[in-house]
Amino acid sequence: MGKQNVRSILFILFLGLVALNPAPRPALAAEQMTRVATFGDWAVMADANDPHLFCFVTSEPKTSEPQDAPREAPRAYISAWPKDGIRAEVSFLMGFRIKKSAQGTATVSPAGFRLFGASDRAYVSDSTQELKLVEAMRKGNTMSIAISSDRGANVTDTYSLNGIGQALQKLQETCF
Repeated sequence: MGKQNVRSILFILFLGLVALNPAPRPALAAEQMTRVATFGDWAVMADANDPHLFCFVTSEPKTSEPQDAPREAPRAYISAWPKDGIRAEVSFLMGFRIKKSAQGTATVSPAGFRLFGASDRAYVSDSTQELKLVEAMRKGNTMSIAISSDRGANVTDTYSLNGIGQALQKLQETCF
């Protein structure tokens, strides 16, 4: 085999390795976030830019059912992108792939809000209800998120809302 063929093979192998090594995922971007403050069960996070490009509040569930469901760590987020004028986008990282076309529910007693799934996240189905969910979260004690996995498990995560009001206030002060 000639030198040119060896180089060609090595180049093809290199391209294959590059193709197998995906670009950084959004989860890696979280490593560049700084914890601004913690209020109760909610943390306020912001990027290192000045002014900030992205900020969010986040919490993990206090309970999950079924407890033995195979999944990565779930989290609730309320995100803000100041440059785009987005002050409160609610999303839930479920930690598993959501069943295609699954409808879920976010419940902050007594109100319920419909969710839709995309990949491993759930979002409020009707954007006009998003701020109503945030207001219900400010006033409530707990919030339950229920949706089905692509393996057929009906999963419910329950979050404490302790500190959410203060965390949202700090989010607005920090990012806007």
